[in-house]
Amino acid sequence: MLQLENEIAQKPKHCIGLFGYGTVGKAVYDVIQKTPGLQACIQKIGIKDTGKKRNIQDDIFTTDAFEILNNSCINIIVELIDDADVAYKIVKAALLQGKAVVTANKKMIAAHFNELCQLQKQTGTPLLYEGACCASIPIIRNLEEYYDTDLLLKIRGIINGSTNFILSRMEKEGLEFTEALLQAQQLGFAENNPALDIDGHDAANKLSILLAHAFGCVIKPETILYSGISKINGEDLRCASQRKQKIKLIAHAQKLKNGKLATYVLPQFITKEDELAGVHDEFNGLITESHYADRHFFKGKGAGALPTAAAVLSDIAALRYGYKYEYKKIDAQKNIKLSNDYYLKVYVSADVFSKINCQAFEYIEEYQNQYGYGAVTGVIHAEKLLEDTWWKQSGVSLIACPEAITQEADYKKISRRSLELAGIT
Repeated sequence: MLQLENEIAQKPKHCIGLFGYGTVGKAVYDVIQKTPGLQACIQKIGIKDTGKKRNIQDDIFTTDAFEILNNSCINIIVELIDDADVAYKIVKAALLQGKAVVTANKKMIAAHFNELCQLQKQTGTPLLYEGACCASIPIIRNLEEYYDTDLLLKIRGIINGSTNFILSRMEKEGLEFTEALLQAQQLGFAENNPALDIDGHDAANKLSILLAHAFGCVIKPETILYSGISKINGEDLRCASQRKQKIKLIAHAQKLKNGKLATYVLPQFITKEDELAGVHDEFNGLITESHYADRHFFKGKGAGALPTAAAVLSDIAALRYGYKYEYKKIDAQKNIKLSNDYYLKVYVSADVFSKINCQAFEYIEEYQNQYGYGAVTGVIHAEKLLEDTWWKQSGVSLIACPEAITQEADYKKISRRSLELAGIT
């Protein structure tokens, strides 16, 4: 009898079907093998390339997704592939079959957030994705649980480890952007095709997910004002050094006086007193501000296989006690909407001064026009940045200033004649 009880106790409670055996998928597999207390086993792994040589037995792999999805013994699907469209089909099929899902695919979640919420309500089956935002930082569960009743006023932080690593190498070692990017790729912090990271798409996807859990605001990532770091250059870094500041890719969301949300993902100058100034290399950092708890600062590794695997493991463990996201803020705060009716103080530099559209600014605080190179610091309406493309052209970089957001339209529009007199038309 005792032997039978021991066998039952040792039998895995979680039978997992894993999709993807890349860097993160392999890390998840290895971590599960080393965590017997989780009472989980990976029964089958879905892959698309059978030609690759792998370090575990071949019979655990399959190229047939339905061999995993239709397996009645498998009760959890862990999705870790890089194709967001295929990932959505896998997750949808799994939820409809009553299988719990853990994923780290932020692009897929951001693109299909409403549909995935409805599927969870329809099936009563949990979908967890802590690893999709900030890797090792348990931010989603904190936003869901700790800030359940304490209404948030602002979240801001570094939520992409790859870009933070690149900027850190450029600052500390004086590397050019391409050199720092190559180093990030060699260390596994950036993909072979890094566009999602360096152009800001990844951070925008993550911010759109965080907005739903922080404020109950569900939006598409493309409605966020965002850019990446690929155009940050040595002159920009020298400017930051002269100001005794650093440049970080910052995701920012705050409630305006009218109750709406202002958001952006932009390179930003931050002061050395800012907690985020001490977040270097592949680390992420996030600051929350709320009515009652005031400020909290979260920091942890935001890139790399093991930090993401740790978040996936945490989600699998949470399924042992039936945990699921309740999305209470989405139901309770339906009046919170995104707004681009605010002003940003920005620094814009260009290899040719004429590329800077000075007429777009509400107010110009300072400018530099020397030997063709130029820079302008001034205030511009967020809606104009969303609509215009001049600041996205080659040779132009836009960096938000510290405390960049203001909602007040108290800037007198600089006249065309003033611009002409200043020689910056």
